[in-house]
Amino acid sequence: MKVTIAQTAGFCMGVSRAVNMALTASMQGGEKPIYTYGPLIHNPQALQFLNEKGISILKNIPKTGAGTIIIRAHGVPPSDKKKIEKAGFNLIDATCPRVVRVQTIIAKYRKLGYTSIIFGDKEHPEVKGLIGCAGNKVRVVNRLSEFDNLPIFKKAVIVAQTTQNLYQFKQAVKTAKTGFPHYKIFNTICDSTRKRQEEIKKLADSVDAAIVIGSYNSGNTCRLAEIASQTGKPSFHIETETDIDFSLIARFKLVGVTAGASTPDWVIKNVCEAIEKNYE
Repeated sequence: MKVTIAQTAGFCMGVSRAVNMALTASMQGGEKPIYTYGPLIHNPQALQFLNEKGISILKNIPKTGAGTIIIRAHGVPPSDKKKIEKAGFNLIDATCPRVVRVQTIIAKYRKLGYTSIIFGDKEHPEVKGLIGCAGNKVRVVNRLSEFDNLPIFKKAVIVAQTTQNLYQFKQAVKTAKTGFPHYKIFNTICDSTRKRQEEIKKLADSVDAAIVIGSYNSGNTCRLAEIASQTGKPSFHIETETDIDFSLIARFKLVGVTAGASTPDWVIKNVCEAIEKNYE
């Protein structure tokens, strides 16, 4: 059995930047203790690695405290940043620049009286941060049918969670341009997400089966797995090499591998080596 790896598999720019900022704070004498406010990224193996470096997860912001709190790559509502600073912590903002761009767009149009329509998962940390930038004039939709059921707004701006399904967002944009030409539309799905989603479709055409590696609670990884499944080729979403069911992939000669934006390189390497070793 041969394994081919997608070019964009693994850490994206925003995740790599956030992890490096956390490690730098740990190694260069940042104010201790060092926390991330919520999981820095969605990957248990990477979070375990950070924990071993003395970087733990803070679930709630105390009224007072000491040390450093790192804002996760997904971003947080502006009000949470104020709470962290007011509590006395040193704040390091590791929000992905692509997410910051969406936050900036929403904040700008909020001041102009626009309603923000966010195409994304309202329970996702990134979207919660975006909602915090929008105030009380915001709607979140996660599928085209929800978009169709929205009321007509006098002024609205449409953005997307940076890791959303590109095809579904394009369908929503098409509907908006037809029915609501006065809406402002920004395609804020990041390049890394777009490339991964386009790449898995092409990869599926050239292999017998596809394996998507990444956390089961990672939104962008789950969307990759969904897209892989929709190609019609056998596809498998796994977190590590221990999740591989070799009896299911034994019949394939060529397997394509991709991974979510928060999946470490060493996890991808371990998966590929396990497959190749098992079929030597």
